[in-house]
Amino acid sequence: MLAPREIDEYLLPTERRVIRVRQHWAVMLKNVLQTGGFLLLMVIAERYIPDSAECVALSERNADLPLSCAIVDNVTFYLALVAVLRFTVMTILWWIERIVITDKRVMLAQGIIVHSVGMMPLGKVTDLTFQRTLGGRMLGYGTLVVESAGQIQALNQIDYMPRPEEVYEALSELVFGEKGKTRATGMLARPRWRK
Repeated sequence: MLAPREIDEYLLPTERRVIRVRQHWAVMLKNVLQTGGFLLLMVIAERYIPDSAECVALSERNADLPLSCAIVDNVTFYLALVAVLRFTVMTILWWIERIVITDKRVMLAQGIIVHSVGMMPLGKVTDLTFQRTLGGRMLGYGTLVVESAGQIQALNQIDYMPRPEEVYEALSELVFGEKGKTRATGMLARPRWRK
């Protein structure tokens, strides 16, 4: 019940899927670094907090210290657990999100509990641009900017698009090429490197 529908279920019988990808894995780097840094901070905090034997020795001098040692120990554990659960949810959200381009529209499906599908018809596209940062060129992702006739659509910018040159060429051919004569069918299904 909570699992999102497969995005292909939203396709019309008259349209064909050309591209189906998820965002590049580099979108997860921020979450990996944040979670790793936070867990490292929790390990360092746990390392410098006295363990239970030291707390017992120190409690002879101060009666409130064993309680504070246990509280800090539990707080660091539960904070680390929350960080790992947050990372797990972010990874699942990334894994579920799909970008689909058909011969009629561009769609973006995302969400676990609240599932949303954004869509823009290809007939409204007036301009296509893709941008790549230095990191994007090194790792193989870019940003695809899709502009429509005088209005901002739900999908005017798709960040962390994998292999943006190929997606840009296929989308340009669908939007600006001759109707019914596109070569873009399944362009991302073929191997990237030739033998």
